[in-house]
Amino acid sequence: MRFGLFGTGPWAHQAHAPALAAHQDVEFVGVWGRNAEKAAALAGEHGAEPYADADALIADVDAIAVALPPDVQADIALRAAKAGRHLLLDKPPAFTAAAADGIVAAATEAEVAGVVFFTRRFMPQIQQFVEGAREAGGWLEARVDHLGSIFQPGNPFGESAWRKESGGLWDVGPHAVALVLPVLGPVTEVTALAGPRDMTHVLMRHAEGAISTLSLSVDAPAKLEREDAVLYGESGVAVVPPVPWLPVEAFGRAIDALIGAANGGESPALDLRFGAEVVRVLAAAAESIEKGRTVTLA
Repeated sequence: MRFGLFGTGPWAHQAHAPALAAHQDVEFVGVWGRNAEKAAALAGEHGAEPYADADALIADVDAIAVALPPDVQADIALRAAKAGRHLLLDKPPAFTAAAADGIVAAATEAEVAGVVFFTRRFMPQIQQFVEGAREAGGWLEARVDHLGSIFQPGNPFGESAWRKESGGLWDVGPHAVALVLPVLGPVTEVTALAGPRDMTHVLMRHAEGAISTLSLSVDAPAKLEREDAVLYGESGVAVVPPVPWLPVEAFGRAIDALIGAANGGESPALDLRFGAEVVRVLAAAAESIEKGRTVTLA
């Protein structure tokens, strides 16, 4: 599959580009970025070509991979889907439910495959945990803490303008929501509060009655940093296992999922519709914070 990469930031360097270059079933065609010099440098590292025009790269490939801010990604993904290109998008696929649903509609009409990259969900240990927890059932509660700081010296994501503005809700929140949705089911109500240091708390009611709580931040004090997730219910207590941080390996599995779906296989669990569902939950949380009330989801 001929791939074009859109984006030249740290995540493109850490995950997307090396995984595309290493995958045996990928021809890494080119790189487009908002900074032409960075696009040329990243393309040169991996034997690809830099592109000055985004639509020209879309025209030259079978699929796109995107490592850009969600609002920029949504526009490019929509254009690529309408052009009949398969989509490998980063989380979250958009900042609004309308934009995410628009991508789903365009991809459905063009009959193209789509995958959203929720990093650790592509690790076998997490996938096995999710499948086992879903099979066990009877869960009453889930708690996810994802507290860290991207603003420590040397952290490349600390210069990300969209992460500074949107905080942990939109940066690490997608990972938390993507973990609980397949186990506890669709979300029907969301209440959220935001405090100092980007301390964001989200309370979600799921359709079958379970409640989940998320604590999120990308600006937490060092002594509060943690990443834990636990399920509680009739089956007891289930702690989500720690997994090694292997973004290239995880992205390689995301590529596998996209190629499989594009070749007529089953739709991936982490497809565009699932990504849009995550966006709806996060947008509801953002609305709850802004308006100070519980938001009901259809």
